[in-house]
Amino acid sequence: MADIIEMPKLSDTMTVGTLVKWLKKEGDTVANGDMLAEVETDKATMELECFFDGTLLKIFAPDGAQVEIGSPLCAIGEKGEKVEAPAKAAAPAAPKEEKKEAPAAKEEKAEPAPKPETSPAAKPQDESAEASAKADEPAPSVSSGRVKISPLAKKLAAEKGVDYSRVKGSGPGGRIVRADILEAAKNPPAPAPAKSAPEGKSKAPSWPWRSAFDKSPIQAEGTTALSNMRATIAKRLVESKTQIPHFYLEIEVDAAAMNAMRVQLNNGLGADGVRVSVNDFILKASALALRAIPAVNCSWSDSGIKAHANTHVSFAVAIDDGLITPVIKDTDQKTVFEISAAAKDMAKRAKAKKLAPAEFTGGTFCVSNLGMMGIERFCAIINPPNSAILAVGTTVKKPVVVNDQIVIGERMALTLSCDHRVVDGALGAKFLNAIKDHLENPALLLL
Repeated sequence: MADIIEMPKLSDTMTVGTLVKWLKKEGDTVANGDMLAEVETDKATMELECFFDGTLLKIFAPDGAQVEIGSPLCAIGEKGEKVEAPAKAAAPAAPKEEKKEAPAAKEEKAEPAPKPETSPAAKPQDESAEASAKADEPAPSVSSGRVKISPLAKKLAAEKGVDYSRVKGSGPGGRIVRADILEAAKNPPAPAPAKSAPEGKSKAPSWPWRSAFDKSPIQAEGTTALSNMRATIAKRLVESKTQIPHFYLEIEVDAAAMNAMRVQLNNGLGADGVRVSVNDFILKASALALRAIPAVNCSWSDSGIKAHANTHVSFAVAIDDGLITPVIKDTDQKTVFEISAAAKDMAKRAKAKKLAPAEFTGGTFCVSNLGMMGIERFCAIINPPNSAILAVGTTVKKPVVVNDQIVIGERMALTLSCDHRVVDGALGAKFLNAIKDHLENPALLLL
């Protein structure tokens, strides 16, 4: 009797998985430990492992299908064995987005061709030239402004320097797959002809805010289907903001000593490949503050407040379709340099969706840092089951009063979002001051 492989639960919040691509085809001989397919969860793209020896008799979920946990994916058994499709087999994902483009395409064709004018600055000639230039470009696999490409193909395109927005996909619904990128790398598409300005018309300056003067539509009209990750993020944020009573505390930190020490460390150890960031100091300071004020290192549950014995600090990493929070386990036991190495490695793999489930679950506190993007202060939404999250702003040089004298100081705003069911105002204030003390005395973070 054939063995049925079902969609496994690959993350704690996963309810469905997207079958990105089969690595084996029907009739192939497979063995225990072989990788059968790539599955996109709400947080990462992972490989589906085979647990049986035999022949891949039947595939029930095609490429691109969204499959619920526990639904059948394929059957493995003896060669020639008959297999009937289970009643709960997955249906292929319908390419809904492509239909949205049809009205726009018709409208473009319906426009009458502009008549040439003698004036060199005539706008219709400009638009006609642009339309003819676009007609020569290869049709990209774009739906509603979004390029449909598998995660593996996207990674391969980055490695080979292929502009995948100009590649025509051969997968389901025009999705770009690995083979399309390999073909494009061998035979790159011809670049679009350069658009020259008409005679008598000066070239427009390339101002970053130039789009403010452009009256054309900002993007194609339509609806983009939700990815598993974006749908899960939306659900959890709504639950967090509606079910957790948030309150916020803010404190300003003198970051001069920390910044000076960071520069010294990077200059002195740069030859050895050591480069620490402000976020590395924040993670270490947060972990030590959790050890000093353990009541914050807790989670709310219906049966009571759960205390955590270890400090597992997570940090937010922005990726293409959302964000993920890799967890540095036992953060208080690690040095700033170990935290730095772990954070860089995990952030890189997070953006490639290569983190294992154990690496983004189990956090007891979270840090969200937008300082590197110039944001001075903001309030973050708590990441359940944590009871608090720290929002970190950029360092700002500003006038401050020191010993009754006005001097130029370096100040950084920290905002703590707290679950009022677990953390009261006084407790949150103590915790925030503990972080401040460690950051203003950074030598303590190197112990």
